[in-house]
Amino acid sequence: MERLRQPESDHACPDQGAGVAGLTVAHELAVKGMEVTVAEVATQPGGGASWFAGGMLAPWCERESAPEAVVSLGRKSADWWDAALPGLVVRKGTLVVAPPRDTAELTRFAARTSAFDWLDGEEIGGLEPDLDGRFRKALFFRNEAHLDPRRAISGLFDKLAAMGVAFHFGAAPDFPGAGFDHFVDCTGASAIGQTADLRGVRGEMLMLETPEVTLSRPVRLLHPRIPLYIVPRGNGRFMVGATMIESDDSGPISARSLMELLNAAYALHPAFGEARGRNRGRGSPCFSRQPAALRKRRRDHPGQRVLSARLSARASDRDGRRGPYEHFTHSEIPTTIHSLFPKRPAV
Repeated sequence: MERLRQPESDHACPDQGAGVAGLTVAHELAVKGMEVTVAEVATQPGGGASWFAGGMLAPWCERESAPEAVVSLGRKSADWWDAALPGLVVRKGTLVVAPPRDTAELTRFAARTSAFDWLDGEEIGGLEPDLDGRFRKALFFRNEAHLDPRRAISGLFDKLAAMGVAFHFGAAPDFPGAGFDHFVDCTGASAIGQTADLRGVRGEMLMLETPEVTLSRPVRLLHPRIPLYIVPRGNGRFMVGATMIESDDSGPISARSLMELLNAAYALHPAFGEARGRNRGRGSPCFSRQPAALRKRRRDHPGQRVLSARLSARASDRDGRRGPYEHFTHSEIPTTIHSLFPKRPAV
């Protein structure tokens, strides 16, 4: 919950949630001179699904199962993060590969995406020497990027605190909203059951560590059942993810998912078979039937302006429009905030 207060006119605007969407909203409003108070039910920023995110800024790859708006808006995301937290974004593209038996999956993936180059085995080895000779073909999305979401969340938190944004961790879900002219709701999984069109999608991941493999960019390994990717985190650490299971369960990773993720890592490079598991994560990010983020809804306090931020949508909702709301992705938050809260002139 983030409360946003603009000097001399607007009162604080609670923005529920201190995940990546909530911190982004708080950043854009604080930059515009609003006085912001963030209330979060967890004990730290990013205490929900954001902590387990892949951190891939990969709109062209996501187009394989997402609407065109994901590309048109997502291509701005790397620039936004570069401006907000300089030095965090790694711009080395995304490599998409498939085992020999699944080479047809590459053709299918290519037909649904754009802005890529076909690579042969020698070119794959030129980009990623540790994959030399392991794959005959690949797709290279050179315009994509990635970042470490945990560093991004921590960096945004430190920056916002330095800008004077107040944080309340361990706040009650019904943190008081009276007395504020604006309210921005960035609640995550805790809103499941309270909002009719919201449901959980369980994403499970692994963190592996090995000095035997070096990757410079995220690598997607095409799988007929679930999307699999391996993202370098530096110092021999890799994130392997992720399942997509429609469930509100936030318990430990299942044996089946654990085996699938480990098999994917081993298929990419056998040295992952000797890697050490650092931790096993699971998140239950909120997915609504709308692919998106900001929408108006009512609040109990008369005259209060309320927006709701929800991330993202089921892959099956490809038309990008469901229901009576306007839909926005994370990349459109800055534009939307600018239109709703123009920056006040200096006094």
